[in-house]
Amino acid sequence: STVDLGAQYITCTPHYAKQHQSFYDDLLALGILKPLTSPIEGMVMKEGDCNFVAPQGVSSIIKHYLKESGADVCFRHRVTQVNLRNDKWEVSKETGPPEQFDIVVLTMPVPRILQLQGDIANLISECQRRQLESVSYSSRYALGLFYEAGTKIDVPWAGQYITSNPCIRFISIDNKKRNIESSEVGPSLVVHTTVPFGVTHLEHGTEDVQGLIFQQLEGVLPGLPRPVATQCQKWRHSQVTNAAANFHGQLTLHLKPFLVCGGDAFTQSNFDGCVTSARCVLEALKKH
Repeated sequence: STVDLGAQYITCTPHYAKQHQSFYDDLLALGILKPLTSPIEGMVMKEGDCNFVAPQGVSSIIKHYLKESGADVCFRHRVTQVNLRNDKWEVSKETGPPEQFDIVVLTMPVPRILQLQGDIANLISECQRRQLESVSYSSRYALGLFYEAGTKIDVPWAGQYITSNPCIRFISIDNKKRNIESSEVGPSLVVHTTVPFGVTHLEHGTEDVQGLIFQQLEGVLPGLPRPVATQCQKWRHSQVTNAAANFHGQLTLHLKPFLVCGGDAFTQSNFDGCVTSARCVLEALKKH
């Protein structure tokens, strides 16, 4: 059983349906995306919008593009410093020796970029620093609940927006939403908290927060069966609420060697924002 703790579905507007048609066509042809057909109560729909789900989870989109790229991907290498060494970037990590690169592309949340040590800290101009510091994010928690095979969660919807609860904003029966229900695999449920709750409890222990979410969930969905496993995720940087102005998808910090920042901080926090930024970073790379 799997659960999506982040993005729940992808909304494509008519504008981006044209702009990013090749991306959507590919992902739909491969079955990585499928139209969202399950009912989501309280969803605000605008005329011409299309909604999609990723049957194997939103991470399957990223896995697809990493596989296509042929890149040798290394996970769990937390970058701490970026320094200039003989016309290359020397990147230090929390563990292991530093490595050298011709080009560095940073797509982590902006506060993480501003925390990096080394020469990079001096390369950011005052004006750029002010712009980067103006980027703001919402914070929230996501709780995933896993149930034994055969468990019935008797509600008429696959997802529901909650407007009257101080803690819970969205609930989804995740396998139902992704249309992958099976008698052999137990259902999974995801709960997203409200932003004010996330901000208030940001520095609290995850187990304490999980207990609070459970209490509220009892009131919203009384009689819910007991899960066999849970996973609570703190999204300190959930969605960009204020993007960096005037950077149009990327910010080039250094030309030779090349260092560029990209990601949703320079566009918007959705699939199309990420694609837009990726294209802008690519254009900047091609120019230099």
